[in-house]
Amino acid sequence: MSLLDDQIHMRAAIALARANLGLTEPNPAVGCVIVKDGAVVGEGATGEGGRPHAEEVALDQAGEAARGGTAYVTLEPCAQRTSGAVSCSERLVAAGVSRVVIACDDPSAYAAGAGVARLRAAGIETEVGFLAQEASLLYVGYAPTRLNPRDS
Repeated sequence: MSLLDDQIHMRAAIALARANLGLTEPNPAVGCVIVKDGAVVGEGATGEGGRPHAEEVALDQAGEAARGGTAYVTLEPCAQRTSGAVSCSERLVAAGVSRVVIACDDPSAYAAGAGVARLRAAGIETEVGFLAQEASLLYVGYAPTRLNPRDS
């Protein structure tokens, strides 16, 4: 993927998240685009009320096509969920994506670097901070300070 391709796909993820701003509380609005061989194979945004997570929607849409693809996510994928459901970072690993490009770190106790660490430990090329300045506008006012039982 070229830098221009990365910008196009991350901006698409940002647009998906922006469309759900104010609808996803208590969770932040997140966008995810999955690309394989230059084609978008899955995309999603955090659902109303915070579920499903953007990565879940995009991975479900992509199915097997996610294997070997690149996921563009506006906020670090979660590493833990209170519901006992599989976290987004675990789902990305299981789907076999080869690369994850993340705009913003997630300070939540459910991520806080653990999502990125899981991806990297699985051998997935992981970039953090891509178009962070643009994506950070989505998270003005998002400042989790404790575990939130509705965060999953």
